[in-house]
Amino acid sequence: MFAYVARQPIFNVNREVYAYELLFRVGEDNCFPDISPDEATSKILTSTHLSLGIEEITGDKKAFINFHRDTLMFRFPTSLDANKVVIEIVETVNVDDALVAACKHIRGLGYPIALDDYDMHGKWEAFMPFTSVVKIDITEIAHDKIPALVERFKANKMKLVAEKIETYEEFHKFKEMGFDYFQGYFLARPEIVRHRKLGPNNLTMLELLALSSEASLNLEKVKTIMERDPSLTYLLLRFINNPMVNKRHTINSLKHALNFMGEVEVKKFLSLLALANLSEGQPTELMQMALVRAKFCELAYLAVSKDKNSHSGFLAGLLSLLDAMMEQRIEDLVKKVPLDDGVKDALCGKPNLLRECLTLSQHFETARWAGIKQFAAKHKVNQALLHSYYNEAIKWAKHIHNAALDKD
Repeated sequence: MFAYVARQPIFNVNREVYAYELLFRVGEDNCFPDISPDEATSKILTSTHLSLGIEEITGDKKAFINFHRDTLMFRFPTSLDANKVVIEIVETVNVDDALVAACKHIRGLGYPIALDDYDMHGKWEAFMPFTSVVKIDITEIAHDKIPALVERFKANKMKLVAEKIETYEEFHKFKEMGFDYFQGYFLARPEIVRHRKLGPNNLTMLELLALSSEASLNLEKVKTIMERDPSLTYLLLRFINNPMVNKRHTINSLKHALNFMGEVEVKKFLSLLALANLSEGQPTELMQMALVRAKFCELAYLAVSKDKNSHSGFLAGLLSLLDAMMEQRIEDLVKKVPLDDGVKDALCGKPNLLRECLTLSQHFETARWAGIKQFAAKHKVNQALLHSYYNEAIKWAKHIHNAALDKD
């Protein structure tokens, strides 16, 4: 049995990642074939069955993991590191004294307990004395009833997660209501509450991005831009000399990089460098998501396209969150950069293969397994291969973000 995993970020009030909820599936179908959810959880969480280790997925963040009755009764969570996980009790679990005692014992060993999709049902009362986190799906409980719940849980020193936060309006509303954490897709959407003015550095970065998007790289123009800000050359060389990218040779100039690595690779690095600067002041998870999408779309596009220009897939993925970073409409932003029509259409939501690859990356982000299955069937590509691409993209993005784009 082979297990696939997706992750969904949980943000704090400052829009920084506090934890990831891990979502699993087993095999090629969107189900756990012939086994119970408890057995599936047990098999999935053993390192031999995970396609990517938990720590590689979450980094230094906590992992929220759903547990069903039997896995709790047999104390299965105790095989994990109590400092790195939060044990979610799913809302469908059958509650009795034995389960309450098991969960209380697990909490006594140092594992935080979270109630998933709290529905105000009386069966949860027995868990309240040892519950650390309560997750509330804002689409399932009337909003006028939530403030009283917040007041009650806060009085008992519990942390609150608002689930299904899809817009910044909802984020601000439930932040004001007193929630501690937020889970949903709101971060990937632009908060256009004001028209963000592009400063000189932003314009320079867009100019660099434009150069990296041209069919042929104009080295002299790139050098001119780099000379305006010496730190850009330093960051670019640091990026190119990263062991994840280049293990054998030390690159000491842009010209050297171009000769050694080739134009396509150097253009990727320039676009990465530009986007890293454009994303300053925004939550770091936005850049992390953009990096994952860039690598994943590059791999997926190469796998299903007759066009073997990997830069198209890479660039479409990388720029897919530019509107959220710049707080402007994507249709306005693409006018400022002379992008290939295929990339531009994909970013603006027009149907083409690049757009399908972008949508596929979003399926992975939100664990829409059926969408992944449909893509695989349509393009005659193995689902396991797509999952391996996504795992590779997560690892690549984490390494690049931590080691190459960190300016400290």
